[in-house]
Amino acid sequence: MEYRRIKDQDKNEAAVIDDLESRPAVMDGILPKSDGKIGDKSKWKLKTVVTLALTFLTSSQAILIVWSKRAGKYDYSVTTANFLVEALKCALSLAALTRLWRTDGVTEDNRLSTTFDEVSVYPIPAALYLVKNLLQYYIFAYVDAPGYQILKNLNIISTGILYRIILKRKLSEIQWAAFILLCAGCTTAQLNPSSDHVLQTPFQGWIMAIVMALLSGFAGVYTEAIIKKRPSRNINVQNFWLYVFGMAFNAVAILVQDFDAVMNKGFFHGYSLITVLMIVNHALSGIAVSMVMKYADNIVKVYSTSVAMLLTAVVSVFLFNFHLSLAFFLGSTVVSVSVYMHSIGKLQRTLA
Repeated sequence: MEYRRIKDQDKNEAAVIDDLESRPAVMDGILPKSDGKIGDKSKWKLKTVVTLALTFLTSSQAILIVWSKRAGKYDYSVTTANFLVEALKCALSLAALTRLWRTDGVTEDNRLSTTFDEVSVYPIPAALYLVKNLLQYYIFAYVDAPGYQILKNLNIISTGILYRIILKRKLSEIQWAAFILLCAGCTTAQLNPSSDHVLQTPFQGWIMAIVMALLSGFAGVYTEAIIKKRPSRNINVQNFWLYVFGMAFNAVAILVQDFDAVMNKGFFHGYSLITVLMIVNHALSGIAVSMVMKYADNIVKVYSTSVAMLLTAVVSVFLFNFHLSLAFFLGSTVVSVSVYMHSIGKLQRTLA
């Protein structure tokens, strides 16, 4: 299997990956290569930009999806929106590559031409992300924006377990304790003391959140395995092929689910300024996450996730009359602590 081959190569690639992570972070085609203090400054600036961008994009993502609804439903086709997200991400990756080719020329690591063995691994995560992204729209029939941000952290659990099962990587005791805290925090944040129902989110919402977490976790583990299989490969090339297959699968989804609506009403029927902003947000979020995986570190993602939960809740109070209850505040705090513990446990396991 592909995973077994990747796992067997881990020891040989460790030195290469460590060297890659210890160098000043350089976004090919975006930041110039540099050494010494200038390189450290570029690395710090890059991490700062990525952190702020990911925090803003993550916190506004759920808000824009909810805001794009009219009378409780989407006037536009979610499959066409997903297709445009993948198309925009593909265009951004190609633009970054074009700039790189003009400055550094075409090399073995930044050329688009590839082999079947390399490109054949991308359809799997692309298909998983397709289903996960479609569920992302429908889950808002059962949860609000702040609740979605809380439940989205379940993908940490699925990612950790899949790391253990698929890539045979051990989890520390701190990480397992963080998983338990995360479950407790998500449950606490969803408590509804003012209703006969114990939890604010109904059973269907929890099922969709769990399925999304499993899909996101598996796709994330698989994508990270692809990236680390060839760490010298330019991230924009890897993104380009992933997004090409994403466009193809979303085109199939349009034909299967919304073909009649698109033909009768038009591809952009029901689109508004909020819809366009949502599409741009999703595209930039995908690029930002890939940059975190390649150039930053897990602390960036932890910070962004924790702050995004708070920002989403605060903004939802003004936009959607969200009631910021004590249960939600305590639950989100526990979730933030568990995410931090998981990060520390991962760091300790890496250094051990």
